[in-house]
Amino acid sequence: MLPLTIMMTTTLPYRDYNPDTDLQPLLQIFREIGWLPEGNKNSEKAQALYLEAGRSLVADVNGTPECLVSNHDASLRYQNTDLPLCIIGGVATSRVARKQKLASRLTAQAIALDVIERGHTVAALGMFEQGYYDRLGFGTGPYVHFCRFDPTLLDIDVEPRVPIRLTDEDFEQVHQGRLNRLLPHGACSIHHPEVTHADMLTRSNRFALGYADPDTGQLTHHLCGCTGNVHSGPYDIKWLAYRTREEFLELLALLKSLGDQVTSVTIPEPSGVQMQDLIKTPFRRRSISMKGESETGVRAIAFWQLRICDLPAVLGKTHVPTSDAVTFNLSLRDPITKYLDDETKQKWPGVGGEYRVTLGKESHAELVGPDSGLPTLKTSVNTFTRLWLGVQRATGLAFTCPDLDAPESLLTQLDHVLCLPQPCVDWMF
Repeated sequence: MLPLTIMMTTTLPYRDYNPDTDLQPLLQIFREIGWLPEGNKNSEKAQALYLEAGRSLVADVNGTPECLVSNHDASLRYQNTDLPLCIIGGVATSRVARKQKLASRLTAQAIALDVIERGHTVAALGMFEQGYYDRLGFGTGPYVHFCRFDPTLLDIDVEPRVPIRLTDEDFEQVHQGRLNRLLPHGACSIHHPEVTHADMLTRSNRFALGYADPDTGQLTHHLCGCTGNVHSGPYDIKWLAYRTREEFLELLALLKSLGDQVTSVTIPEPSGVQMQDLIKTPFRRRSISMKGESETGVRAIAFWQLRICDLPAVLGKTHVPTSDAVTFNLSLRDPITKYLDDETKQKWPGVGGEYRVTLGKESHAELVGPDSGLPTLKTSVNTFTRLWLGVQRATGLAFTCPDLDAPESLLTQLDHVLCLPQPCVDWMF
């Protein structure tokens, strides 16, 4: 057997994904790491669609692709503004190329290229474990609540209309419906419709139901889910897409109508909604179902991370609804720099540096060095991103983030100024 040869140079050897030659080796990697069930043709098709829907980079070992990073064009809703977002949709390394820093370096390179060539100002990803992507400047987002309940106990008095059955052939309409949905603060939207196509294909016993405008035929609101047990559930609703309160309630009423057969459903809790308000006797039902297959309740997990990639651009679009403003020095550290090769660092070295920052109705950041008359906040881009997005208040972050150092008076001011809604990603990636 040939010896493993990986040349670790200051310039990372990478190239664009070639579907004609790289798909089969990459599918093998996906099977090795548990992303792809053996012999599942729909899942294989979905992976191929997903790779071609964005920018995919590979790194070769002995002439074979052994590491992949796949990015997608997206947007992030910040208050009422959409920011250009890079979604790291997949990072995969084969068994033969582990512990060579290929994944970290290739991910850093992919982010840098999206900033340089596509103007993305923020980047996001779903993490397999807390801490790994911290090395690239990512900060953890807020908890997402997944609510499981008996649909017959939904306390709503709405009669749903007969829905439309949607299949993967309707993916373009479904995708447009996702883009047109009510967007909360922190919501992510991936642009390419083939991503939704892939999402619909990968689900086992997948189904989608929705409603269309009777005049235009345009899909207005819908839900998409899957189940391991078609007969009685649990049903796992992957997303709800709606624009109004009335559309939201009709989708819940549609779920309630399935309750004659389905014992429980799980949905990601929508932004601004406390699902317990809409469920009859939630504690009694939880006690009855405890430790069973259809156990009800709420599970919370913070599975996604975000980082700022262009601080002046991001803050230039930040308009905090407050009559006050705060100006301070920001000494910002960006750990991604050490994973970038020398050539890339000349074009984008990360966002570390000494800034003068103002947060308020008109916000901005200038890379001008410290002002001795202003208080100073020292931190990483990881923590500052969480502060800016509203994941946690400044005084709360100071309890758990050892890299945050600032006078208590400045932290209190930031608490007052950055009084934001809880961000809701509203798209699983």
